[in-house]
Amino acid sequence: MELPTLRKPFIYWVLFSFIVFAQVSYGFYLPGSYMHTYSNGEFINAKVNSLTSIETELPFSYYSLPYCQPSGGIKKSAENLGELLMGDQIDNSPYRFRMNVNETIYLCTTSPLNEHEVKLLKQRTRNLYQVNMILDNLPVMRYTSQNGVKIQWTGFPVGYTPTDGSADYIINHLKFTVLVHEYEGRGVEIIGTGEEGLGIISEADKKKASGYEIVGFHVVPCSIKYDPEAMTKHKTYDNISSVSCPNELDKYQTIKEQERISFTYEVEFVKSDIRWPSRWDAYLKMEGSRVHWFSILNSLMVIFFLAGIVFVIFLRTVRRDLTRYEELDKEAQAQMNEELSGWKLVVGDVFREPECSKLLCVMVGDGVQILGMAAVTIVFAALGFMSPASRGMLLTGMIILYLILGIAAGYVSVRLWRTIKGTPEGWRSISWSAACFFPGIAFIILTVLNFILWNSNSTGAIPISLYFELFFLWFCISVPLTLIGGFMGTKGEPIEFPVRTNQIPREIPARKYPSWLLVLGAGTLPFGTLFIELFFILSSIWLGRFYYVFGFLLVVLLLLIVVCAEVSVVLTYMHLCVEDWRWWWKAFYASGSVALYVFLYSINYLVFDLQSLSGPVSATLYLGYSLLMAIAIMLSTGTIGFLMSFYFVHYLFSSVKID
Repeated sequence: MELPTLRKPFIYWVLFSFIVFAQVSYGFYLPGSYMHTYSNGEFINAKVNSLTSIETELPFSYYSLPYCQPSGGIKKSAENLGELLMGDQIDNSPYRFRMNVNETIYLCTTSPLNEHEVKLLKQRTRNLYQVNMILDNLPVMRYTSQNGVKIQWTGFPVGYTPTDGSADYIINHLKFTVLVHEYEGRGVEIIGTGEEGLGIISEADKKKASGYEIVGFHVVPCSIKYDPEAMTKHKTYDNISSVSCPNELDKYQTIKEQERISFTYEVEFVKSDIRWPSRWDAYLKMEGSRVHWFSILNSLMVIFFLAGIVFVIFLRTVRRDLTRYEELDKEAQAQMNEELSGWKLVVGDVFREPECSKLLCVMVGDGVQILGMAAVTIVFAALGFMSPASRGMLLTGMIILYLILGIAAGYVSVRLWRTIKGTPEGWRSISWSAACFFPGIAFIILTVLNFILWNSNSTGAIPISLYFELFFLWFCISVPLTLIGGFMGTKGEPIEFPVRTNQIPREIPARKYPSWLLVLGAGTLPFGTLFIELFFILSSIWLGRFYYVFGFLLVVLLLLIVVCAEVSVVLTYMHLCVEDWRWWWKAFYASGSVALYVFLYSINYLVFDLQSLSGPVSATLYLGYSLLMAIAIMLSTGTIGFLMSFYFVHYLFSSVKID
C-alpha cells in the first residue's frame, strides 16, 4: 500500500529524530530525587526526621530529647503537604561527613540530665522509638539477626532495655557506613522528581557531575560509657580514637539523673558497584511475591465463578424468557402475565424512586471521585512516578487528584438526580452536598484524632495553619469544580427509563429471611480479592515498611472492580426474581459491604499483628484512621456495584415489550 507523499517526509523525520535521540541518550531514570555528586573531602550533612514507634504510632520531634544540636541552630527543611499530614518533621542535624574521609568524631557532652529528661528518655526507649536519619535523601538502615535470620530496619533505636528491665541505656555512639559509587558522567540521562525538584543532567553537565554518588547509608548503634570530664576537653568535630562497641552491660551508658552523656560517631566510606538509579532497591526488596501472586490467582477464581453465574443469568435465563415473551401475541402475553412470576412482574415498579434518593446520588458521586483518585494514583505509582524517595508525594498527589475530580462527583450526582426526578431542579443542593459529604466526614474524624495528638504533643498533629490551607484548597478548588460538574450534569441528556412506573407501588412478597442478610454476605467475595494485599498495606502504614508493589496493587484494583460489578448484578437479579423492586440501595451495599469486612479485618490486625501497640490513645488513632479508610472503600466499591446494576436493570427492562 502506497503512503501519501505528504506523510513520507514526516515519517522519515520522526525516524531520523529517534535515531539521533537514541545516540544522545542511553537510558532514563524517572523515580527519585535529582542525583548529587560529591568530590573528595566535600562536606555532607545528615538530616533527622521525627522519632517514630510501632508501639504508639505517635511521632515526636528529634530535638524533644536531649540530643546534640547543630551549631547554627535548628532549621526545618521545606515539607510538602503529604509530609506534614504524615507527621514528618525533617530538621538539620550536627552529623556531618567528609566524602571518602574515614574518621571518628566527638559531638558534644550534655549537661547533667534532670528528672524530666530522664523520664522522657526512659519512656521513648521502652516504647521502642526509632531515630530516622537521612543522608542524601536516603534513610539510614541497620541490620539485626534473629534466630539466624538477617532482618533489615530503617532507623536505629533511641536506647536499649534488657529483658530484665533493670536499667535503660542510651545509644550515644553511631558507626556509619556510607556506600559510594564513582560517577564519571557517561551514558545516563537523569530525570528527577524528588524533593530537590525536576532536573536533567545533560551532556554539557556530565563533566561537572563527575565525582562520587551516595548509594547506601548503614549504621551500627552502640551504647558506650565515656568519662565526661575527659570528653569535655574536646571541641565539637574533634577527631578522637576509634572505639569498639562493648558487649558488657556495665560498659553501656545508663540513663539516670545527673548523668552527663557524651555523643560520638564514626564514619567509613566503602566503594560499591551499586549505581545511583538502583540505590533504593535495598529498601524496596519485594518479599513474599508468591503471596501476591496467590492473591491474584485467588481473585481470578472468584471472578470466573461469578462470571459463570452472570453468564447463566444473561444467556440461559434472561435471553430465554425474553425470547418466549416476545414470540407470543398480545392475548397470549396477557394470559402469560397472569402466570408469570419473578422480575417480569415488577416492570411497573423497578424504576420507582428509592428512599433517600438525594443521599444515594451524593454517595455515588463521591464514590466516583474517590475511585478515580485511587485508580489514577495507583496507575502513576505503578509507572514509577510516586517514588518513596519523594516523601509525601503519594499523599500529596492523592489530595490534588481528589480536589480536581470534584467535577466528576458533581456531574455524576446531578445526572443521577435528574434521572430519578426527571428534572434538574435542586441541582445546586445536590452539588453542595456532594462537595461536603466525604470531606465533612474526614474533617470530623481527623479533628477528633488531632485533638488527641495535640494533647500528646506529637508532631503527627496537623497544625492550625495546615487546617486553613486544606480548607482553602477544598473551598477554592474542589467546591467550584463540583458546582461546575453539577451544572454540566443539568445540561447532559437525561437517562430515559425504558418502562413507565405505576402510581401504586406493588406489594413485596414476604420472605423467610431478611434481604439485608444476603447483601451483607455478598461483601465477602470482594473482600476475598482484597484481604492479602490489605495486609501488606496495613504493614506499610503501621509497621514503618516501604510499600512499592503498586503493579500488584493495580491488578488487584482491576480484579476488585470486576468482582464488585459481578456481585452486585447477581444480587440485584436475585432480588428482582423474588419480586423485590427496591434494588437501588441493595445494589450499592451488595459491593459496598466489603468495607465492613475491611474494618473488621483492621480490628483483627490490631489485636493479632499489632500486639506491640500500647495504650488507648494509639488504639483510638488506629481505629479512627481505619474507619476513614473503610468509609472511602464503601463509597467507591458501592458506586461500582450500583452503576453496573443500574446498567443491567436498564438493559434488562429495555428488552421487554410494554403496551
